[in-house]
Amino acid sequence: MAKQYLFVLLSISYLLSLELTAATAASQTGASKKAINFIQSSCKTTTYPALCVHSLSVYANDIQTSPKRLAETAIAVTLSRAQSTKLFVSRLTRMKGLKKREVEAIKDCVEEMNDTVDRLTKSVQELKLCGSAKDQDQFAYHMSNAQTWTSAALTDENTCSDGFSGRVMDGRIKNSVRARIMNVGHETSNALSLINAFAKTY
Repeated sequence: MAKQYLFVLLSISYLLSLELTAATAASQTGASKKAINFIQSSCKTTTYPALCVHSLSVYANDIQTSPKRLAETAIAVTLSRAQSTKLFVSRLTRMKGLKKREVEAIKDCVEEMNDTVDRLTKSVQELKLCGSAKDQDQFAYHMSNAQTWTSAALTDENTCSDGFSGRVMDGRIKNSVRARIMNVGHETSNALSLINAFAKTY
């Protein structure tokens, strides 16, 4: 009973966080059609274009038609998703009645998500440094770092998801964790595509 209660509580918390994000984003009105079109066009090059447009078009006022701002916003949104997912998975460790393999998979996933957050944070920092680069070499150096950190974060997310593979892991915990990890993975993949596109603009 306690396990079910905590699971429901965590799910509600997650939904509320999504609603808060949507409400905050929705408050940004009056974005120009040119900015929206730019985002839609840029998102066509990503792996998950619909998600890309949904996640980033609400920040059109800030992005305008800047590939740099688009990449920075994409990685910032991804970092936010990763942080909330890390918190969700961390809370699962408090649940009672988990299978031994579930406990192990959750603990491993927490470590992977810690790494993901750390690497995405570094990617955010490297992209900022790209903006202040004095020449092509400096830009290429920081851009390469941003691409490497983002790619490594994607690997971490896949590793977390793989930890719940197999029928023995079937159940609500597996489905819940994988759904959130999949979302973060898709956001990360899109962010990497937009970072790669920004790299070609210098």
